[in-house]
Order: sequence, then structure tokens, then C-alpha cells
Amino acid sequence: MRLSADGLIFWQHGILKLNGTIVFSWAIMLVLVLGSLLVTRRLSTSLQPARWQSLLEIVVTTIERQIEDVGLRNPRKYLPFLGTLFLFVATASLFTVIPGYEPPTGSLSTTAALALCVFVAVPLFGIEDRGFGGYVKSYLEPTVIMLPFNIISELSRTLALAVRLFGNMMSGAMIISILLTITPFIFPVVMTLLGLLTGMVQAYIFTILAAVYIAAATSSRKAKKPPNGAATPSPVPAT
Repeated sequence: MRLSADGLIFWQHGILKLNGTIVFSWAIMLVLVLGSLLVTRRLSTSLQPARWQSLLEIVVTTIERQIEDVGLRNPRKYLPFLGTLFLFVATASLFTVIPGYEPPTGSLSTTAALALCVFVAVPLFGIEDRGFGGYVKSYLEPTVIMLPFNIISELSRTLALAVRLFGNMMSGAMIISILLTITPFIFPVVMTLLGLLTGMVQAYIFTILAAVYIAAATSSRKAKKPPNGAATPSPVPAT
């Protein structure tokens, strides 16, 4: 029994390998790209758009609302990155109903790559929003002593993102494989549906955590000072 799609080798020449993780990852990306092109090529502003457009609008508005609820002021700015993360992880889980398919998110290499994308995106968004000096200064808050701890926190949460998604997806695939061997009829179908639900939840959690990290990097911890010349409110005298 394979633990992940890494053990499924389609082609190999020396140290070069084309395994299931790479093939299924590129297949998902191809489906998402072609699907987006097909859905968006004939967008309509009428009151009765096509069903695919309606479904796309529901997905986009839902993701945008969740991003805004996290605390990001301009959700449209972060929608392409966070939406892509969610759609990739969710699609990887939904495709488990296809015979012979193994989710690439069950491989640590895929989840580590996704976590590295978040690791790079967080400082980029933070620098864009707060400036280089303001973002670097956040590592020194509340005191300079916290610098190594803040750096360790950045690295550890990236590792946690990768391991959390990898562990949940791999364990779900292993349970389904074991049940298919023991009871190859009704019960595995129920577990497959449960696995789909778990995969969607993991996609949501992964995206929300990425949004939280970006929100922490783009928000200032210090209270805004009143503009020059503005009068500070005087305390109300006790009666």
C-alpha cells in the first residue's frame, strides 16, 4: 500500500522521475485553468446568467467574504492568491472519487510547496502594505529580544501548515484504502463521502490560516496617532 502518490512512478530516467504527485498536480492545474477559461469566456451581466457563471460568482463572493471576515481590508487584493490555494486543495480532494486517482496533497512535497507559497506571500504582502521598514520593525515588537522568537514563529507555522494538511489528507486516503480491502462495498462509499467533506474542511482551514498570517503581516500593532492640530477629547468630569 502506497502512503502517497510519490510511489506511483510513470516514467524514470536516472535521477529524473515523473511520479503520481507531479502528474496529478499538473492535471488539477490544467483542469482549473481550462475550467476558468470556459466559464469566463462568455460572462454576462444579465439578471439570469449561466449556471456555471452563477456557481463561479457564489464561490468567488464566498471566498471574498471569508477573507474580509479575517480582517483584511481589501479582499479583492488577496483573492487571487488565497482563492487559488483553496481551489487547488479542494479540487485535489474532490477528485478522489475518480478511480486510480491519488490526491497530491497526500504528499509532503506538495503540502510543503503550498506552505512555502504562503511563507513567501506573507512578507511580500506585508512589505507592500506597511513598507520594508515597517514590516521588518514588526519582528522587533514588543522588544528587540523577541526577534529570534518571531523568526522561529514564522518558520514553525510554515512547517505546521505543511504537516497539518499532509497528515490529514494522507490519513484519509489510507483509511479508505484499508476499508476497500476489508469491506469493498457499502462502507467505503460512506468513508469516501466523509473524506470529501474532510478535504473541503482542510482546504478551508489552510486558506483561512494563510489569510490570518497575511492579515497579521499587513496590520499595524500600534494605535494610530491623531492628526496634527487635532484636539484630544478631554475626560468627562465626574458628577
